[in-house]
Amino acid sequence: MQFGVQYFPAVAPSEKSAKDYFAESLDIAVEAERRGFTHARIVEHYFLPYGGYSPNPIVFLAALSQRTTSMRLVTGAVLPVFNNPLKLAGEIGMLDALSNGRLDVGMARAFLPHEFRHFKVDMNESIARYREGMEQIALLLEKENVTHHGQFHSFDNVTSLPRPTQLPRPKFYVAATQTPETFEFAGREGHALMAIPISPKMRDLVALYRKAWRDAGHPGNGEVMMAFHMFCHEDPKLARDIARKPFEAYFRMIAEVTGEFETTTRSGDYRDYDKMAAKLRATSLENQIAGGGAFIGAPDEMRDMILRANETFGPFDHASLQINFATLPVNEARRSLNLFADKVMSRL
Repeated sequence: MQFGVQYFPAVAPSEKSAKDYFAESLDIAVEAERRGFTHARIVEHYFLPYGGYSPNPIVFLAALSQRTTSMRLVTGAVLPVFNNPLKLAGEIGMLDALSNGRLDVGMARAFLPHEFRHFKVDMNESIARYREGMEQIALLLEKENVTHHGQFHSFDNVTSLPRPTQLPRPKFYVAATQTPETFEFAGREGHALMAIPISPKMRDLVALYRKAWRDAGHPGNGEVMMAFHMFCHEDPKLARDIARKPFEAYFRMIAEVTGEFETTTRSGDYRDYDKMAAKLRATSLENQIAGGGAFIGAPDEMRDMILRANETFGPFDHASLQINFATLPVNEARRSLNLFADKVMSRL
């Protein structure tokens, strides 16, 4: 198993400026690479404190590409539903060059109702827009002088520049949480999987992905990245006490922005998201630790948490760790990262 750092900003301007947030996050990634972490990953979201500081993952990763030399740079994830594939393919090619071929491209459907509302995109089109966007972006990266007439975007005899540094293109990840068809799609198409372990059926969903991968004739057994909150402290009680307020603030924010699924938002593309929203609202530090969704504690117990998560969710290849989540003080985040590297990573 390899470990990386991920960034999902959940802060308001009144709590921390964007200048400070990104300066701290870049410093943490540089330190993470030095300590053996193998990737850095950041989301695409808009408008609200939950994710809104990161409307374009490529901008952050471009800055990070100039301060690191070995770690993979992962969009986690870009959203084809809100982007023209011609523009996104060009940006991917540019970042792949700037990073000397270290880019991995995660793509997601998007799931926050307020984003669809502001962009004036129908949520019932999300799957179709996502699948078409991925197909068109892959075509633009892999080939020259390409033509594609889609339902949402079309182009004729166009070559995307810059051409990708990695040939035929950077690796694609598919982001998935609980929709079985998405897991099967990722495996069938031969893409890596990035998952958030919030579904009680995650082990079965990962198994679906790996079966679809094998049934399609792809070599190996696929590749899985899982996302977790992580805070490590020598004292297990202090670990929970220090992490509690920012951890619960993060989940309070996601419960607020997904609450529309329980009230006004209904979409066939988002089956059972009302149940997911209710579960998020009931999330606590203790039940996330117990369920394997968060690694928060002392080094010895954290090693057991990680091994237990690997059993609970099915074997995964990468653990993508939120280090500086919400308003966790940056000095605590850095201390946690180094303790984790010294006492957890080195012994797993």
